[in-house]
Amino acid sequence: MLDQLIKKRHSLVLKIIASVGVILLASFTAWAFFNIRQYEEKVMSDIAADCDQLSEAILLGTHYAMMFNARDDINQIITNMGRLKGLEHVRIYNKAGQIKFSNLRREVGLTTGIKAEACFICHRTDPPLEKLALPNRDRIFMSEKGNRLLGIISPIYNEPGCAGACHAHPAGKKILGALDVVISLEQTDAHITAFQRGLAVLALMVFGATSAIIFLVLGRFFILPIRRIIAGTESIADGNYDALGDFKSDDEIGGLASAINSMGREIGEKQEALNRQKDEYQRLFELVPCIISVQDRDYRLIGYNREFSDRFDPTPHDYCYSAYKGRTTKCEFCPVEKTFADGQPHFSEETGRNKDGTLTHWLVKTAPMKDKDGNIVGAMEMSLDITHKKQLEDRLAQSEQKYYAIFNSIPSPVFVLDAADLKILDSNDSVEALYGYRKQEVIGRPFSMFFPREDRQRYATRLLGRHEIKQARQLTKQDETRFVHIRVSPSLYSGRASLLVTVGDITDRLETEMQLIQAGKMATLGEMATGVAHELNQPLAVIKTASNFFMKKIRRKQPIPDNILNTMATEIDAHVDRATHIINHLRQFGRKAGPDLAEVRVNAILKRAFDMFSQQLKLKEIEVTWELDNALPPIIAEAGRLEQVFINLLINARDAIEAHKQKAADTTAVPRKITLKTCRQNSRVQVAVCDTGVGIPSAVQDKIFEPFYTTKKVGDGTGIGLSISYGIVKEFGGTIRVTSQPDRGTCFYLNFPVRRPHDN
Repeated sequence: MLDQLIKKRHSLVLKIIASVGVILLASFTAWAFFNIRQYEEKVMSDIAADCDQLSEAILLGTHYAMMFNARDDINQIITNMGRLKGLEHVRIYNKAGQIKFSNLRREVGLTTGIKAEACFICHRTDPPLEKLALPNRDRIFMSEKGNRLLGIISPIYNEPGCAGACHAHPAGKKILGALDVVISLEQTDAHITAFQRGLAVLALMVFGATSAIIFLVLGRFFILPIRRIIAGTESIADGNYDALGDFKSDDEIGGLASAINSMGREIGEKQEALNRQKDEYQRLFELVPCIISVQDRDYRLIGYNREFSDRFDPTPHDYCYSAYKGRTTKCEFCPVEKTFADGQPHFSEETGRNKDGTLTHWLVKTAPMKDKDGNIVGAMEMSLDITHKKQLEDRLAQSEQKYYAIFNSIPSPVFVLDAADLKILDSNDSVEALYGYRKQEVIGRPFSMFFPREDRQRYATRLLGRHEIKQARQLTKQDETRFVHIRVSPSLYSGRASLLVTVGDITDRLETEMQLIQAGKMATLGEMATGVAHELNQPLAVIKTASNFFMKKIRRKQPIPDNILNTMATEIDAHVDRATHIINHLRQFGRKAGPDLAEVRVNAILKRAFDMFSQQLKLKEIEVTWELDNALPPIIAEAGRLEQVFINLLINARDAIEAHKQKAADTTAVPRKITLKTCRQNSRVQVAVCDTGVGIPSAVQDKIFEPFYTTKKVGDGTGIGLSISYGIVKEFGGTIRVTSQPDRGTCFYLNFPVRRPHDN
């Protein structure tokens, strides 16, 4: 029995019963204590009141005898009263504490002393108390037999009738003595003891009955359901996740059972998912394309996946270094050893041979495997085959060496610039041939160092926004000017955004082109000689006529009126200015043009080119129609070379109209007209030069821009005008095309990009 209680000392039911029992026991004990105390107080209060009434009865009974000082009568009354059952003593004390009357004859005449128990009630103060309430006048003390006694002191007051001539008591004396009545409490104590026993028995009976009822209720509504729930949870732990089934109860126990049922089903679902996940992980572990092994502290294999098995054909508990490296001792650098030492992952690159003997490279990572206490019990080693990567790295290294050799052997300078600040990150060795700087001198410096100071910001912006920059002017280390063609392409250099810049020196080519263009100008001037002569003949004729007029007047000594003199002088001055303008224009046109590009207006250059031919076209009766858009934006070009293009086209238009006239039988029916038109088309400016000449056969239209090709007769053209014009237009970023119909005329269309706001 004791063993079962010890086993069930942690039982919830036992704890509940013990707790309820203690509470009930404490409650009944408190209830019994207060009931007994209240009963005892009530009994003692009633006895004290009865005793006080008895004292009053004795005082009233002896009152008459005391008035007449009849001592025998007083003794008789007190003796008779002392025979009452339970009355122990009846005494009358005088104020000095002497017993004057008593039911016990032996006590009469004894003096108790003012501090005696009976007298102390009133004489504890000086003067003594005269009035006392009943609770202050009673006392309980023990008899010689050992039972309790109740004594009540009643003061005997001096009444007016007592202070007469027959009595010796003065009128000012208030208390004459005291009546002390003592009764036995033996029977009362027996009743109280019996009441206490009965109440204790009743409390024990109620406690037992209540405990039994509580035990039955707990057993029916708590113990049995809880035991069923415990059995169900144990069944859930064994894998039966719906063990409780339908638990028919709507109270908290039923809610708990329902919650456990739900928990069991969820555990079942999660266990099933966990099993699937475990199977999936096992499958992944087996099928993962990297090599995985698990080793103990002695470097023995305690687990490995299928890839490891297929690669090396190991046996369980083989040493890892023996299984896939064919070694007899541990590797000098072993990441598994480090993982066991510090509990951290480690990396390494390993080289070994497969079971077929081929050399293999792996990237190895180790990870610790710990038990529930955190102790390292194994190390997982994962090896990723990087043989192909190694082979590619070797090939890449060879390729990098080859391409770096090509990079350095490129005859044109090649730069790698930081895309953010355009600093030179790398360059080839050709930089010294063009700029005079050694490679080490330019790395880390901005690429803008090669541009003139005033152009650096403009070209820095263009480098970031364009893929090609034509005819950029740069300076060498010796401050020599070189013209270059720059190509820019985005790239990556050491993982950072960069620009690959290739620089081509075009200075010599430009010189050659300038010479060819100058030759073309000279040829054009030669073709313009007749027209220029006509242009100069008119002002010279006017000057000649005016000078003859002056000489004639002078010879005849005739006066010249002021108005005529002013008119003639004004005409001479105007025609001299015209001749000077023509000569200056010829000189400027014949001057060698430079490669610098600037902002120009197409309409102004077209009008300036026309001025060279205006008189010729009038003499040849060729009509010129202007259709100009005066709101055209500027373009980027070189004014002298663009004027040469327009002059070449005007000369070709003039010659085509003349050829058409010579070819036509009826010259009056041949239209003689040149149309000059400018307009804007989206982001481009278009210039059209159209004529009504002989036209160009469709079979040769694709050849007219080739050097030295001409449709004119031998001796009438050099064949370089259109070729030079084509090159100039292309250099300005434009295009030129031709449309023509035989005997109906030809149109040349030139398109130039509009200068954008960021083009500086």
